[in-house]
Amino acid sequence: MSDTHRWLLTRDFSFMWWSQVLSQVAEGISKLALLWFVYAVTGSPLKTTVIGLLQTLPPILFGPFIDVIVDRFPKKTILIVSDVARGLLIGVIPCLVSIENFTVESLYVLTFLFGVATAVFVPTLSSAVPFMVARPQFTAANALLQSTTSLGIIIGPAVSGIGIAFSGSQDVLCLNALTYFASAACLVPIRLRATEQASDDSAGWKPFHRHLLEGLRHTFLTHRTLLILIVLASVYTFGSGAFTTLFPVFGRQLLGLGPVEVGYLWSWLGVGLLLSSIGLIRLSAWELHQRLVAIAVSCALAGLAVVGLTWTESVGVASAYVVCIGIGLGTWTPIAWGIIQEVAPPGMVGRVMAVYTAMATATSMAGMSAFGWMTESFGSGVSIIGIGGVMFILAGGTAWFRRRVARHHVVVMRSQIMPH
Repeated sequence: MSDTHRWLLTRDFSFMWWSQVLSQVAEGISKLALLWFVYAVTGSPLKTTVIGLLQTLPPILFGPFIDVIVDRFPKKTILIVSDVARGLLIGVIPCLVSIENFTVESLYVLTFLFGVATAVFVPTLSSAVPFMVARPQFTAANALLQSTTSLGIIIGPAVSGIGIAFSGSQDVLCLNALTYFASAACLVPIRLRATEQASDDSAGWKPFHRHLLEGLRHTFLTHRTLLILIVLASVYTFGSGAFTTLFPVFGRQLLGLGPVEVGYLWSWLGVGLLLSSIGLIRLSAWELHQRLVAIAVSCALAGLAVVGLTWTESVGVASAYVVCIGIGLGTWTPIAWGIIQEVAPPGMVGRVMAVYTAMATATSMAGMSAFGWMTESFGSGVSIIGIGGVMFILAGGTAWFRRRVARHHVVVMRSQIMPH
């Protein structure tokens, strides 16, 4: 009961939140330093985008294996090992390699392994939430975790840019290892509830294939709500992945902005995400169908704001649109994660989350490719309108999903009221 009025919900979740603040800032620092190093060495935008691709591939390639690992082994251990591994890969190793041998190819290898560690970390983080907070707090917890992403977007690139200007990309990566290690240290005091431990007859690797098939069966066949949620998540990442990846191109072509102005505009996206996260904390106690209304409305708002970017040349107006887009994009993930945490059995959350992440990542890559081709062939205006259309489709699909959930809720209530 002493945790009821905590802003960060519970003692253990507080440690998790501070760990994520450090981890997300570290990720923001690393991302800019990696991209800057590759572009500075090669001068090739295509080779630079390989960094993003290598970080995106692991959830797709190893998703089915990751989901079993997350559910069969202690989550706290996985989180700590993942953070330490990321610090070693992107921090310590670049320090030990001489400038002459620190090639783009070696950085590609480190980036891919870094992506594997991140692919393990993300579903473990989401599946650990039910073991730290009460069920009515799931959406609030996910919103607070998303707020750390916003802080990472706002703080990380700025710190990285200053470090690169004064010392260089390699030194920034070296020093950033300390941030990952500090993030891991924050996780040490966490105590997850004992129910997260695997049962004696199912722990470890022996029943690996059985747990894998069980997770896929539960996600795609047993629970229709999870399947619908994954389909809607795929629509979301198809549009949002394209928008964030092509953001610098849109800023340059539509608004004529330079890199400094684009960075300024990008910060407003982080502000929108942060505002969304704060708002969702208040909505945590809402019924599921009410939370889906919030998604539908915010996605429609984001769609209008995306299309609005084609009608303005003012940076101030564009900044307001980008804040609205950030609010719309920031509403989906905390609520979707909360639904999975509520619906999936505690011992299967990791497997469902890994499938969710793999599908969403695959469609994100498809969106990047499709809208990248559209931008190159027809211009940014057509691509922007297409992304806005995707957000409207998502709003409509969520509204339909909300009506389905509401009807199911009414049926359940009536069955409880009727005498047996």
